[in-house]
Amino acid sequence: MSGMLMFFVFVYCLRLGRRCALLLSVVLSGLLGIMSCLSNSPSAFPFLRLCQGSTLAGVFLSSYIARLEWCDPPHRLMVSMVSGFFALFAELLLPGFAVLCRDWPVLQAVATLPLLLLLSYWCCASVFPESPRWLMATSQIPQAKKCLQSFSARNGVCVSDELYPAETLLSEIDEVFPEDIQPEYHHVVELRHTRVIWKNCLILGFTLFIGTGIQYCFTRNLHIYSPHFYFSYFLRVLTGALACIFLCVSVDRFGRRGMLLLAAIVTGLSSLLLLALTQYLHGGLVLVLSVVGLLSSQALAMLSVFFGSEVMPTVVRGGTLGLIMAAGCVGMAASSLMELQNNGGYFLHHVIFASFAVLSVLCIMLLPESKHKPLPDSLKDGERQRRPPLFLSRMNLDNPPLLRTQPHSSEYNRDNYSRLVTATKKMLAKDALPYKISILPQAPLLASNGTAPDANDDSS
Repeated sequence: MSGMLMFFVFVYCLRLGRRCALLLSVVLSGLLGIMSCLSNSPSAFPFLRLCQGSTLAGVFLSSYIARLEWCDPPHRLMVSMVSGFFALFAELLLPGFAVLCRDWPVLQAVATLPLLLLLSYWCCASVFPESPRWLMATSQIPQAKKCLQSFSARNGVCVSDELYPAETLLSEIDEVFPEDIQPEYHHVVELRHTRVIWKNCLILGFTLFIGTGIQYCFTRNLHIYSPHFYFSYFLRVLTGALACIFLCVSVDRFGRRGMLLLAAIVTGLSSLLLLALTQYLHGGLVLVLSVVGLLSSQALAMLSVFFGSEVMPTVVRGGTLGLIMAAGCVGMAASSLMELQNNGGYFLHHVIFASFAVLSVLCIMLLPESKHKPLPDSLKDGERQRRPPLFLSRMNLDNPPLLRTQPHSSEYNRDNYSRLVTATKKMLAKDALPYKISILPQAPLLASNGTAPDANDDSS
């Protein structure tokens, strides 16, 4: 239930920024955690836990988006998967802390203590700075310039260009943006005027809903081999770690859309085989199909979140990713509802999610590819994203066309063009050129007698 409120909690991040959203979420979650520790009322404790879970969603989303916006395209996947490893490691430690604490208030206090340590970010802005990409996308130019100056000072790198000391990054920002520009904020409600962004958000929310909701169909088969809760819990965490490793190895090589399609296909096939052939398969094959389906469904869920954070524009990335995560939490709520009903309606639950997994294969083909591409900042950038062809056609080298019907358009890079203009101005402004243009002497067109030299030769 707390995860379903992710979207509503993270709306203020669109105006406050990533850093302020994290600090506000940490403060609220810390206070609610302390109140949960001191609460003795059976009705107040679940309510406080619900509110704390809602604020923890803001902590997760703000930190996830900030990490993504700080990284360059080659390192985005690795940084996101490393954070996933830390989350899985925390899940591995949770049962050990529960055994040591032996009481809910003590366990709540142990879980709240790290949140109070995060309050140190308030005093030290260099540990968790604001995202310069979000500041530039929302036209907050003075704050963006301060953030870039602090980045360059901490890294020990001068902002000015080594080749052209007079041309700096800050002066280029001043040339692009006027001085009296006002900040421009966007809301998720503006997505009703878009076509591509809304479609991508709906498809990725649907795939995340399937990836989280279908996991119960695989974990239920694990209770046959061990009735203890810890067996399925630790197996789920270990398969999550394997899914992270699999994504780190394959996604940058084969692309986001291709691996998401593969994960959806494997999840759908495993679910359909278990649904139709469970009574006829050997126990070992059922275990293998359950583990493979659990691994692929977790890879589907992780990649849906990462893919959604890459294709959504910066100005609405917080709200759209919160909406996608809320859809995933609805899937987890469906699994929890099945456990509360003592597996009542499990067959219908399995049929619905298996059908959705097959349907998601067709929807994923409509997504664009974001591998090694810059993050879209504005709504226009998000609308320009188009899906690549499924099969790349190669030109027949034996029979090449004689005429090109569509000439290749040259790529325009604003940064390279500005550097070229700056270098040209520098060269023209210098008084003493480092080289001297020498003009070769040419023979006169007419000889002294008024006849051309070639004419005399011909006449002779």
